[in-house]
Amino acid sequence: MENQTVLDMVMLSGLSDVPSLQLPLFLVFLLVYLMTLTGNLLIVLLICTDSHLQTPMYFFLGTLACLDMNSSLVTTPQLLFDLYTERKTISLQACITQSYFFLFFAVSECFLLAVMSYDRYVAICRPLHYTQIMHWKTCLLLVSGVLTFGIIIPLVHVLFLLRLTFCSSSTLQSFFCDLPQILKISCSDTSINVLLIILFGILFGLCVFGTTFCPYIIILNTVMKMQSKAMRSKAFSTCSSHLTVVFIFYGTFYFNYLRPNISGDLILDRVASVFYAVLAPLLNPLIYSLRNQELKSSLKRSLHGLLCLKKNTST
Repeated sequence: MENQTVLDMVMLSGLSDVPSLQLPLFLVFLLVYLMTLTGNLLIVLLICTDSHLQTPMYFFLGTLACLDMNSSLVTTPQLLFDLYTERKTISLQACITQSYFFLFFAVSECFLLAVMSYDRYVAICRPLHYTQIMHWKTCLLLVSGVLTFGIIIPLVHVLFLLRLTFCSSSTLQSFFCDLPQILKISCSDTSINVLLIILFGILFGLCVFGTTFCPYIIILNTVMKMQSKAMRSKAFSTCSSHLTVVFIFYGTFYFNYLRPNISGDLILDRVASVFYAVLAPLLNPLIYSLRNQELKSSLKRSLHGLLCLKKNTST
């Protein structure tokens, strides 16, 4: 076998090779990053401080906001640093660590979306038993299970990743350490790693996605039988927001992770990576807040309280 130098540092391709685009891209993604943190943090604060929002549905929504906020912290600061300095390098150890935490938040969100679907099923199809089924102990157990799967599944990928030798001089074709792209710069046999991606992808596709989507068949049937237009509208609003987030998450995530060895259009790959790694955490709070009247009312009450407090302190 030809001798090759083992990698200590990984070169990232970034978003653009055009120097004149680095600063505009930095400013755009800095704005996106600040909006992502602000939007998700605002949802968490509203849920924690407003007693009207301290229900299982908003508990899960607050958990989703925390996952999105931390997922953005894993990828976007590295992107901003690379755009500002034009350095585009990361150590191999930091690269694998980044990959683990990105997968942790992604897998956790995948299972959390299934839990949120079950919560909507119980609330709409079994409203009289909702408080008995979805009590706080159950909610905490469900979120604990979500985080447990989030820890274990990426750990399996990382353990098999550590067995590989990285001695390719190729540039990692992404702006962050995405698992399929990491495998492409290895000079070892990655067939087991690819098989794991496919197996977990099928697991999510058949089990988790089925658990997330199938309850909506029953929910839709129940909603259509409701006599009150206001109740139908409220049910459709919460369910459509959740389904929109589900399709965005699965659509972009599967686009990258179920074709790890396909050499497609690099520009299309980068756009998909930006969408699910940077834009999705921003879109989730927007989708939920714009269609959720209770969140809007909570925000209005909070702003009104702050204005009243400011007037009292000034007089």
